[in-house]
Amino acid sequence: MTNLALVVDTWTRWVGILTKSVEEVRADIPFLRTGIIYLDNAATTPTPEPVIDAMLEYYREYSANVGRGLHRATKRATEEFEAAREKIAKVIGAKADEIAYTKNTTEAINIVARGLVFKKGDKIITSLFEHHSNLLPWQRLEQEKGVRLEIVGSSKECLLDPVDFEAAIDKSTRLIATHHVSNAIGSIQPVEEIGKLARERGVLYLVDAAQSVGHMPVDVRKIECDFLAAPGHKGLLGPKGTGFLYAREDKIGELKPLITGGGIVEDVGLHNSKLLGPPQLFDAGTPNIPGIIGLGRACEYVMDIGIEKIAERERKLTARMLEIGDFSKVEIYGPLGPNQRGGVVSFNIEGLGPHDVASMLDELAKIAIRSGHHCAQPTLRHLKVNGTARASVHYFNLEQEIEKFIEVVGQIASELGA
Repeated sequence: MTNLALVVDTWTRWVGILTKSVEEVRADIPFLRTGIIYLDNAATTPTPEPVIDAMLEYYREYSANVGRGLHRATKRATEEFEAAREKIAKVIGAKADEIAYTKNTTEAINIVARGLVFKKGDKIITSLFEHHSNLLPWQRLEQEKGVRLEIVGSSKECLLDPVDFEAAIDKSTRLIATHHVSNAIGSIQPVEEIGKLARERGVLYLVDAAQSVGHMPVDVRKIECDFLAAPGHKGLLGPKGTGFLYAREDKIGELKPLITGGGIVEDVGLHNSKLLGPPQLFDAGTPNIPGIIGLGRACEYVMDIGIEKIAERERKLTARMLEIGDFSKVEIYGPLGPNQRGGVVSFNIEGLGPHDVASMLDELAKIAIRSGHHCAQPTLRHLKVNGTARASVHYFNLEQEIEKFIEVVGQIASELGA
């Protein structure tokens, strides 16, 4: 390939001109060959062959540690490992040096919670509708350091109102932490408005983007967030046990590493040490090298599809799924407009528990959904339910799969509901 052809190929990948069709993506996912109708994408997504191949290539061709040698295998491993930062950064409009690798969203949020210096009396504002991973770290600071934790949110549709955050901010407010898309309900939150408010008031802003990155366009500059946490194994179609923390370039240096040890030092004495700067500062110990390489390839993969195309398709599939609300015994939670929610539909069937519904969908039609409280118990208590059945889509899902889902939900509701 000539230099010009290489430039054109690279450019078209990132702007989404060379997009993968639904059929091509499905052909790349071996798990789907089992005949499963997979509607549990909010929990995790199946992994495409090109991502698997990237990890296998590491194991087969250069299975060495990173940053710990001068031989060709370790050099290649280090290059591929570090290259993933740039690939992740492109997905969210960041710089490579603003990306710290993590094993999941939870670890990314905890790096901020434990890495910033909080003192007694500092205030953190979060919402009633957060995943436990964006609540428990702040509760821990409240208990251990006397940080004041203020919880906002009262909407029946689980939508956040920037006005509530504006009213809660005072001189002691240090951080606002919200999700972008609710994993339990699917509500899309006004993160840009909250980010702008935080910036104007001089407050740090963290976004839990576990259900948005890879599913819809996310631009950290547009959101104006200081920190953004996301996993590799959800919208990005990457490996389990991978994720990242975006930290704005003028803030990443303020974070202390969650763990310390080998691989992040310049010099070590008996009682003190000099550590590397970020983002390598957060890579103590041997990291998940094949996983991070796979995550980099997954970022390329979703960009090949085109993230706007993914979002558009998910909106259409979600709009169709919402038609289960036409059944008299089915109750859907959250906004009813597909433009106000991600590809998540949370529901219950009158007279049946959510686990019963999930089991029946699996047994009757090999339809995989999630059931329970979805690590969002305060949200479900707000809705006055103990759990919900949750169906969630990605680009690879077919219209006929959604039709089958609707058909079987209707069958269960009519034959077994109260």
